[in-house]
Amino acid sequence: MLDNLNLLVLAPFLNVQLLVDGLFIGAIFALASFGLALVWGVMNVKNLCQGEYVIMGGYFAWYMGASGIHPMLAMPVAAVGMFGFGWVIYKMIISRVVEKDMFTSLLATFGLAIVIQQALNLAFGPEVQVANSGYSTHTIPMLGGSITVAEIRLYSFLICCAFAGCIIAFMKMSRMGQAIRATAQDVRAAKVMGIDTEQVFAFTYALNAAVCGVAGVLISMIWVIQPFYGITHSIRSFVVVTAAGFGNFPGVIMAAFGLGVAEQFGGFIFGAEMQQVTVVGALLLVLIWRQVQMSRHRQAVQ
Repeated sequence: MLDNLNLLVLAPFLNVQLLVDGLFIGAIFALASFGLALVWGVMNVKNLCQGEYVIMGGYFAWYMGASGIHPMLAMPVAAVGMFGFGWVIYKMIISRVVEKDMFTSLLATFGLAIVIQQALNLAFGPEVQVANSGYSTHTIPMLGGSITVAEIRLYSFLICCAFAGCIIAFMKMSRMGQAIRATAQDVRAAKVMGIDTEQVFAFTYALNAAVCGVAGVLISMIWVIQPFYGITHSIRSFVVVTAAGFGNFPGVIMAAFGLGVAEQFGGFIFGAEMQQVTVVGALLLVLIWRQVQMSRHRQAVQ
């Protein structure tokens, strides 16, 4: 560990490389976290199968790539397919636990995550898969060294930024987006104003699944996918949303970038095998920080 720290000091270009990689993957983390922020903030459902939706999107890209179609073309297919899947799941399962307590929704989505994992395992097998994008990697010379930039990471960054912009514009300017925001503020008041909150809930959950599907397509071309890898993406999303707060989309973006950079530096300093420990450690720190904030605002009732 000390040797890696000394290497960062002696080779400043490595810091730039890790920073660039962290920002690139942080954009994908932000995209996957947008959906969770919506579901959690609007419906108060802690969606523990968030990562499984990401992996499902990744298998869209892998299957199309194995069929001779470029994986990037799987994005609209994954978005539409996951939107429909999310709508069905809401009608069958989530609608029955929206009004229940937190632990009921946790158990329901945790059970759904296990079912999705086993279904993917039966359909595609337990092997690790990757969708080959065919894009190249470029080397950029720098003073004292060089950094490498993979085209697929750059394209993914641009796609995530464009997609996030579309989501924010949709939430602010469309009637459904305004209905979602009104429902998130006060469900009863939204019903009084004539908003069909049941349709809002269904659309929100389906939109979350679609966003996760797009993120999964990009992830399958950068890393690897496997039926049981969803938990890592779920933890990342929970870290980002917990740190940013509900409905704070700019905060989600900043928190995701921070997590991406922290994960890259943590993996380099502590070793690749400890990279996921950085994510779990970040979750613990965020929870402790939130608890301290709550304790400061807590007042005794006279």
